[in-house]
Amino acid sequence: MSKQSILGRVAQLAKANINALLDQAEDPQKMLDQLIRDYTDNIAEAEQAVATTIGNLRLLEQDHREDVDAAKEWGDKALAASRKADGLRASGSTADADRFDGLAKVALGRQLRSEKEAATAEPVIAAQTEVVDKLKAGLDSMKDKLSELKAKRDELVARARTAAAQNTMMDAVKSIDVLDPTSEISRFEDKVRREEARALGKQELAASSLDAQFEALDDMDRTAEIETRLAALKRAA
Repeated sequence: MSKQSILGRVAQLAKANINALLDQAEDPQKMLDQLIRDYTDNIAEAEQAVATTIGNLRLLEQDHREDVDAAKEWGDKALAASRKADGLRASGSTADADRFDGLAKVALGRQLRSEKEAATAEPVIAAQTEVVDKLKAGLDSMKDKLSELKAKRDELVARARTAAAQNTMMDAVKSIDVLDPTSEISRFEDKVRREEARALGKQELAASSLDAQFEALDDMDRTAEIETRLAALKRAA
């Protein structure tokens, strides 16, 4: 995967508008679960790519340090060879002095080559360092988004469960609404009231029959009294 494609993927995922996606979703919870899986997979993929990029950068830095160290080492060797040549030439050993000057020139040539390689690597290292910084920032953004997605998912699940519980409660309340004439409780209440009314009717009927019996008894007493008085009148005459 190229650096540009990695950066593009990271930037696209890091800028994803979660709320807009949820507004368009038929089942937000399922979409959040899928987004979490996608984000997790993409983060793992991006982490591998970033790790490779970082590894390449560290190799470049290591090579650069080796070139810098080599340039210094060859410079030291060139200086030592030059001084040796000066000493030999001062003592009259011209041939040996020329040989050490030749070694100094070889060392200087290798120093120049190491310095050139180090100088060539510096802008590449700077560019790679910038890329790595952006990739790390992108990964941090992706991980923040993943945390946000998980929080949204948890919030949504909790709200859905609360709503389901409320709906269940309201359905239960509706099913036992005593003001509902079609409810079982209302029908049972009507039955009880009819039984109570029939009992009252029986009581009233029983009371009427008892009153009639007492009235008949009173009539019998009055008739007997009349007969007694009539007999008394006849005896007096």
